[in-house]
Amino acid sequence: MGPDGSGAALKLRAEDADDLSVMSACLQDALVAIRDLAYVPEERTFLLVANRFRWESGRRPAPGETGHQRILCGIRFSAVDGVSYSGFRRSEDDRILSLLAIRPGEAGMIRLEFSGGAAIRLEVTRILCHAQDLGDPWPTRWQPRHDAGDWA
Repeated sequence: MGPDGSGAALKLRAEDADDLSVMSACLQDALVAIRDLAYVPEERTFLLVANRFRWESGRRPAPGETGHQRILCGIRFSAVDGVSYSGFRRSEDDRILSLLAIRPGEAGMIRLEFSGGAAIRLEVTRILCHAQDLGDPWPTRWQPRHDAGDWA
């Protein structure tokens, strides 16, 4: 059980496209502040901290109860040779991105897709990603919803 007794903390490793699709599902609708993105070229690592919606909790709130949860999650991509950004500027420190999906692309590429057309492209020599929850979850009454246009 997690520290709050409501389920285990997420700890995942992705080494292929199938693993990455599981990680993508767990991180869908995570909120990421641009200031919480970091590329460390000398370590060939791309890092981010996300405010993750806990889809796996499966709790349906009772009337008048706040039953949904969010938690901080650290995500590390290894074997990264380059990073490019589109749809936003790294200087927009206060901007928050909403993660829609993490997808492998053509050989040597992983794409993080955000709402509003923003994206991060990672050039990698292999798929190697770790995600781990940090701290305790907190309640939220807001469950993410998507318009049909979000998936275009």
